Amino acid sequence: MLTCLDLEGVLLPEIWIEFAKKTGIDELKKTTRDIPDYKKLMQMRLQILKKNNLKIHDIQDVIKTLKPLSGAKEFLAWLKSEFQVIILSDTFYEFSGPLMKQLDFPTLFCHQLVIDEKGTVINFLLRQDDQKTKAVKALQGLNFKVIAAGDSYNDTGMLQQADSGILFCPPINVIKEFPQFPVAKNYDDFQKLLLSAREKLLG
Repeated sequence: MLTCLDLEGVLLPEIWIEFAKKTGIDELKKTTRDIPDYKKLMQMRLQILKKNNLKIHDIQDVIKTLKPLSGAKEFLAWLKSEFQVIILSDTFYEFSGPLMKQLDFPTLFCHQLVIDEKGTVINFLLRQDDQKTKAVKALQGLNFKVIAAGDSYNDTGMLQQADSGILFCPPINVIKEFPQFPVAKNYDDFQKLLLSAREKLLG
């Protein structure tokens, strides 16, 4: 049995929101909690970076100041003692390094940025469209039972594909649109829901 988790909003703060606070650009606060179409969201972000002459090092400097959510490291350590764990995220490897170190380097599947010699982020390369859902389906094809958890619109595909799905601290709009998924409001609730899902799947 495997557990597949989203990263930002579940274990880490939202990187783009933290960058928006640093730069004062409110448009960058929009995430997949607000805009379900991830490609549209990223194209908007790249346009904002270009307009404001912001480089990759500007984002990475903010990332270096961030820490996992309170209790996240302890929760992840517990989770790895109970399940095999894969992080499925729509972040980028160019962002994740310092934060993965703080989480003791869990397995992470995410995307890549295209950066020119001046440090300008000129494009993004998705591992594949809807990679979270497809990764869960591929794992099921290897005869794994999968419990998936996330907080945003871009997680709901993998939650529906998984054998069991859980929402962790999602916004109210996501809760209303996907009432079929149980909601964890903190890591204690999350542990209980994960153990309950495992018990049901094991029969």
